[in-house]
Amino acid sequence: MHELINKTVKDFIKKYNLSGKFIIGFSGGFDSMCLLDIMYKSGFDIVAAHLNHNWRGKESFEEAKNCENFAKSRGIIYYSEILPDSVKKNETSAREARYKFFEKCAKKFNSNIVLTAHNFDDNAETLLYRIIKGTSVTGLCAIAEHRDIFYRPLLKVPRSEIEKYCADSGLIPNQDSSNNDTKYKRNLIRHKILPVLKEINPKVTEALNSLSETAKEYLCCNQDFTQELLINAAESQQKMIIRNILVQHHIEYDRKKIEYITDFINKNKTSKSGKKISLTKDIWLFVNNKKTEIITQKGKNALEIKITQCGNYTFEDKIFTIEPYNKEVVQFPADKDYKAYISAKTIDFTLRHRKDGDRIFPLGSNGSQKLKKYLNEKKIPAHEKDNIVLLCKGNEIVWAAGIGINEKFKVTNNASYVLKLKKEGLYEY
Repeated sequence: MHELINKTVKDFIKKYNLSGKFIIGFSGGFDSMCLLDIMYKSGFDIVAAHLNHNWRGKESFEEAKNCENFAKSRGIIYYSEILPDSVKKNETSAREARYKFFEKCAKKFNSNIVLTAHNFDDNAETLLYRIIKGTSVTGLCAIAEHRDIFYRPLLKVPRSEIEKYCADSGLIPNQDSSNNDTKYKRNLIRHKILPVLKEINPKVTEALNSLSETAKEYLCCNQDFTQELLINAAESQQKMIIRNILVQHHIEYDRKKIEYITDFINKNKTSKSGKKISLTKDIWLFVNNKKTEIITQKGKNALEIKITQCGNYTFEDKIFTIEPYNKEVVQFPADKDYKAYISAKTIDFTLRHRKDGDRIFPLGSNGSQKLKKYLNEKKIPAHEKDNIVLLCKGNEIVWAAGIGINEKFKVTNNASYVLKLKKEGLYEY
């Protein structure tokens, strides 16, 4: 029974390689009850997270109790909170509060996966709402299948299939009376506007979702291209690209902000070391003479791997290789991008990112200097420094991948080893 909807959810989880504890947004309505039931029957480790918006008095509390009873009857962990009266009772405030609640649940239960039960019809209604309000190509993408810790496995499943699943499975979802109140714009679209549009095209929901998929494909093909184009594009194109970037990152904007960012780009697009401008407190736009790039704030990565013998080593999304080099040559190039030759008696290194106190003997120098100064002299942008892969011996840098090797390990006659770094199956040189 309902093998297709079960397969859709399982294929989605496989697609994103999700595992561990799943937080499921559980209102108790048809969509979320269907999703929770499927996840429970499939044997996943789940938490039912319910936020009582406290809009409808006794009805809201009865719905919360129904959710709790449903979860506990199946041995599912249940967590709930009640929104305070101070939160404004409108769709935007409710949505913001709901996602903050889900993020809090994820931290509480040590999870980085939140499943919400948005469906095929929800996506069409969202797209139509954005078209009516005015939107960009990015806005035409409607609801994202995946964003940050949020995943939506039912996004391709029609509401009719979900309701049939609940009926056939003997589930009794909550019936939220506010879903019929057309003072809420989404309900107005669902109950008044879409029925009229179906008189023109009975498959309008499918047509809207097709438009959404087309927009996603367009942006996927053009995302990298547009960020390269941003430096040299005409000002009108720059503003369009900037607007799409802001929308993609859910950043509020107006014409003045777009013009300010455009001016910043054009003033700094010839800079070799680059400049960055704050878009939010933890998102920046970086610009130099080669590219533009969105950067986000993150803590330093403490991953370290001991290198004690020849072979391949996985480091984050890269493969580091150290191999013996036996050919006799007079002289080797010091370093070429992500490949280097070194002379060393033994293999006793560590692969990691930079730390305080790191030093390097730059090639051709008689003494050491702080790694920070070395990278500054190489004009490495600040946000890229923590991502550089380093082969180290204690606090001494042997090789800064893609940048340079240590004078003490340079090859004069015969190389001992060749070093390589590759990403996603392709060598980066």
